[in-house]
Amino acid sequence: GWLAGSAAGRSASVPAVAHDPDSGRNSLQSYELSGDEHFSLAVQAGPGGDQRPELVLAKALDREEQSLRLVLTALDGGEPPRSGTAQLCINVTDANDNPPVFAQDRYRASLREDAPPGSLVLNVSASDADAGTNARITYGFGKMPAKVLQKFVVDAESGTITLQEALDFEDTRGYTLLVEARDGGGLVAHCEVEVEVLDVNDNAPEVTLTSVSSPVPEDAPAGTVVALVKVRDRDSGENGQVSCELSGEAPLSIVASSGGSPNRGGMCIAACC
Repeated sequence: GWLAGSAAGRSASVPAVAHDPDSGRNSLQSYELSGDEHFSLAVQAGPGGDQRPELVLAKALDREEQSLRLVLTALDGGEPPRSGTAQLCINVTDANDNPPVFAQDRYRASLREDAPPGSLVLNVSASDADAGTNARITYGFGKMPAKVLQKFVVDAESGTITLQEALDFEDTRGYTLLVEARDGGGLVAHCEVEVEVLDVNDNAPEVTLTSVSSPVPEDAPAGTVVALVKVRDRDSGENGQVSCELSGEAPLSIVASSGGSPNRGGMCIAACC
């Protein structure tokens, strides 16, 4: 066997050199090579006048595509000519010439803000056309803010991304994760994972009594302000919309203050009817 490199133009001596006990024209005269277009044959003269064949790589090899067997034939010059053959098995060793490739350049996932730590975000996947150690892929995060690295973790072997800390839609509505796939030879590929945080109605309205007029005269006219009430809901969208109402028996009504509305961050007025 012969261990081949990948660069065209390289050569190596064939270890099985033919011998012919005849002399003169009947002795070894030439070599021929057959079996694959990637190699050609060059015959060099040795110190004693013997012929030494060398394989010359004429076309670059690819470990991921090639498995080579060649036949070397030695010919004498007799009548009839005689020949001998040797089979050459070429072991093309793998070079780390293929970087990892992600199945997608960009992934997208959604998580409710009340998802517990340990929840699955998604699984990224990369492949490598090399062999052996050069094809073994490990996953990790690229350079990202510490705040993001605290929230998520990626499994080095499987590429599974999981939630590590609780989310809060009102704090951050989405994250961009930079994921790396590294093969055993050090080549790296990158992809992005966009994680959308979905709002959940996880905040109850907060009611704060900011001002109260007490007692209220019995002859107070309609429209007299009795109390100012601040209402706030930390949720967003429809989950953050609130309305105010009074219960119980009292000659009072509740209305929005001027410049405000009885919703998130608004001010309500309890007034005499």
